[in-house]
Amino acid sequence: MPGNREYKSDVFSMLMEDKGVSLSVRNDAAFILDANLSVYEHQSSVCPNMPVRSLIYFTNILERLLKNRNIYGYSKIRIPVPKFAVFYNGKEAQPEQKVMKLSDAFEHPVNDPELELTCRVYNINQGHNKVLLDKCPVLREYMIFVDYVREYHEKENYENLETAINLAIDRCMDENILGDFLREHRSEVVKVTQLDYTFDRQITLEREEARQAGREEGRKEGREKGKEEGREEERIAAIRNMIYLDVPKERILTKYSEEDYRKATNQ
Repeated sequence: MPGNREYKSDVFSMLMEDKGVSLSVRNDAAFILDANLSVYEHQSSVCPNMPVRSLIYFTNILERLLKNRNIYGYSKIRIPVPKFAVFYNGKEAQPEQKVMKLSDAFEHPVNDPELELTCRVYNINQGHNKVLLDKCPVLREYMIFVDYVREYHEKENYENLETAINLAIDRCMDENILGDFLREHRSEVVKVTQLDYTFDRQITLEREEARQAGREEGRKEGREKGKEEGREEERIAAIRNMIYLDVPKERILTKYSEEDYRKATNQ
């Protein structure tokens, strides 16, 4: 990516990495406290693959933790107790909390899986998990900021997203909500919030297209082929736009295939 700079995936990640606000963590949030390895992630769209992604995060972290340890020796190596949580603030209706399991992704049901990972998803939208948000002011104030952006964005009939974000930032600072953080990181907050909205909008459009394609199943093969080519062009255009905005390859590949990414970069 241009300049080889580190990319903060969203405002949530920025908050978790800000020393004045929270613990120093990385890519969304992972830290060790009292022998527990807590892995937190933020999602603004429903993703059924969180346990799989959490497993990958955990193994990557373990690999770094045990880099200089002899895992083939006689002494037992102790590792932190993993805990996985996802904070969801998308617009699709979701329950207060739900538990996702790695075994749900297995090719066929297993009564007693030899490998399991449990991930709890918390809905942090307004009216949900009040006790949790009251205990975590940063998370609560983050959601106030998100709600203000949505409010101003809707008033503009979904135009002038940058204006909506700046209005939300001004209002938050007036109300002393994430005040110091927003003053220090204003320009980057505007950029990553714009990118998040573009990213989520693209996913929404693709899901709607998938539903329409399902309703039109059975129509002429040639027409279906043309629609698929059109969807492919849209995916490639979206990937190229993300590359232009410095989105790292690994984040793009959570939503798009390696083949689409290769086609986009070849073009």
